[in-house]
Amino acid sequence: MLPSRAVERLLQNLPQDLQDLVLELRNIIAEVAPGATEIGSRRGFTYFYKERGGPVSAGVCQIALFEDHVCLAFIHGAFLPDPKDLLQGENLYKRFVRLYSYEKAPWDDLRDLIIHSSRFDPYTQQFRDLPI
Repeated sequence: MLPSRAVERLLQNLPQDLQDLVLELRNIIAEVAPGATEIGSRRGFTYFYKERGGPVSAGVCQIALFEDHVCLAFIHGAFLPDPKDLLQGENLYKRFVRLYSYEKAPWDDLRDLIIHSSRFDPYTQQFRDLPI
């Protein structure tokens, strides 16, 4: 995970509610995908398994920062189980969930999406049985 100071710099222009949302997403990702690499940029955070490839071939998810919301995006989102129909997007594979507040975020469902994404192997289009 990135150092706290780097995370604070990336989040400094977001409203506090969205900062809290991002921090909770980061906590969930660290819990369910502890081996994932985190990269930060001015646009947000990217998570992937370096030993399996790069941000696309081994992508877990991305947290994109916007002025009034946060997007939790999945590069292989079209393959993820989504019983609550949370995922949006017209891209061939990539899907995302727009989140506008910490209180209204569907935390259990987001956690499930992150778990499934962390286990997805795009080469076989199967879910690996990785430890949580």
